[in-house]
Amino acid sequence: MTGKTAIVVGGAGGIGRAQALGLAEAGADVVVASRNLEHLKPVAEEIQARGRESLAVTVEVTDEKSVAAMVDSVLKKFPHIDILVNAHGLAIRKPADTFPIDEWQQVMDINTRGTFICCQVVGRVMIKQRSGKIINVSSVRGRYGLPANYAAYCASKGAVDTLTRTLACEWAKYNVLVNAVAPTIVETELTRPALANPQFAQQMKSRIPLGRWAMPEDIVGATVFFASKASDFITGQILYIDGGVTTW
Repeated sequence: MTGKTAIVVGGAGGIGRAQALGLAEAGADVVVASRNLEHLKPVAEEIQARGRESLAVTVEVTDEKSVAAMVDSVLKKFPHIDILVNAHGLAIRKPADTFPIDEWQQVMDINTRGTFICCQVVGRVMIKQRSGKIINVSSVRGRYGLPANYAAYCASKGAVDTLTRTLACEWAKYNVLVNAVAPTIVETELTRPALANPQFAQQMKSRIPLGRWAMPEDIVGATVFFASKASDFITGQILYIDGGVTTW
């Protein structure tokens, strides 16, 4: 992907950081974006240490003006945007019958509204270019439920799946390809507290035929595939990276 420019939104997080570094190792220049600039700077430095150009940009994904400002900053440094990875996300686990509606909406806003705004604003650039690859980070929970208090998270990722397919249909005529990677639970700083609960950890692991949950690095190969020429005739697909969870 030499000569390509990628934006990884949520690039400071466990999955996003791994994806950003993976794209850099594949040859792309990589912009990392999130709310916290200080968390992004080390990732940008790691990308530069791999011999690629990088830029760290703050963004609030639920705010259109903030996303537009991010894109303007990217285009001041790079001539085009070839790849967008939406790796930001929020999970709040509470029983469905008592789930506070404002917290349910917060999950939907970040995971669904935020993904759409980033796709929309970056998509306008890609439509003008008549080329682009968008990779959304979904989850197996976008299709399969789980009795573990995921009413908001599952709903948000189901919306991301449908959004991915819809944008793929609408933007194919512009050669803008939209796909999603959908992992099972991934061990990151955000999920370690939940996985520290033996009952929850056993519940998750027992459903995975390979006998372990995912690590951030497990998501990199599929991301690079969707971002590269190897997937030039693939759009609207949800690729499960799940150790076999969705086989039964």
